[in-house]
Amino acid sequence: MIFAAGLGTRLKPLTDTMPKALVPVGGQPLLWHVITKLKAAGYERIVVNVHHFAQQIVDYLKANQNFGLDIRISDETEQLLETGGGIKKALPLFDPTEPILIHNVDILSNLDLSALPADAPQLVVSERTTKRYLQFDGDMRLVGWKNIETGEVKGREGRSLAFSGIHIFHPSLAPLLGGWPDRFPIMDFYLKACGDHLIRGYEAKNLRLLDVGKLDSLDKAETFLKE
Repeated sequence: MIFAAGLGTRLKPLTDTMPKALVPVGGQPLLWHVITKLKAAGYERIVVNVHHFAQQIVDYLKANQNFGLDIRISDETEQLLETGGGIKKALPLFDPTEPILIHNVDILSNLDLSALPADAPQLVVSERTTKRYLQFDGDMRLVGWKNIETGEVKGREGRSLAFSGIHIFHPSLAPLLGGWPDRFPIMDFYLKACGDHLIRGYEAKNLRLLDVGKLDSLDKAETFLKE
C-alpha cells in the first residue's frame, strides 16, 4: 500500500496544483519511483490511497496502464483518515491472509523491499538522527516511543531507532482495528498493541533514506537518486 493521500502542505506552492505523489523528482513523479521500486521487488498488487487532487493520481495511473500491475484505489476524498484509518479502510482491497507492505509516497531509499521478513509486523528502522524514536527491547520487540525534544515517552524506553515510514502490517493484527475510529495514526495503534502482540523492528543496516517532504529536500532528492 502506498500512502499518497496527504495534503503535502510542506511542499507548497507545488501542491497547490498537484498532489504530493505527482511532484517530480529526477524527471518522474514520487509515485513513479515507489511503484517501480515495488514492481522490481516482485509486488503485483498495490493499493494507493487518495484524497488531495485524487483524480490526478487516478488519471496518471490510467495513462500508464497501472504499470502492468493490479493497482487499486482507496478513496479518501471525503475525509483524510490518517495512516491507521487509511489501512483500516483499505483492508477489503487486500488478500486477508497476506501481510501488507506499507510505503509512504515521499520516501526514497536504498532498502531491498524483497528482503523484508513478513512472519510478523515489521517496522523498518535505522540508526538515524531525528526528534522522535521508537523504542525496542533486546529482541527488537517494539516497547515504546520517545520524543527527545520534549522528553515525552509512550510505553517504556529501550534502544532508540528511527522509523523509516516503511512497515509490514500483518493480518494477525487486522481484528484489532475494529475497535479503532475511522481516523487515527497507525503508530498509536502499534504502541497500544505491542504490549500484548509481537511487533518487531527490522533494523536496516546501511540504510540510505530521504524524506522528500519539504521544498529544500527536492534538490537533495535529485542528488540522492543519482548516487
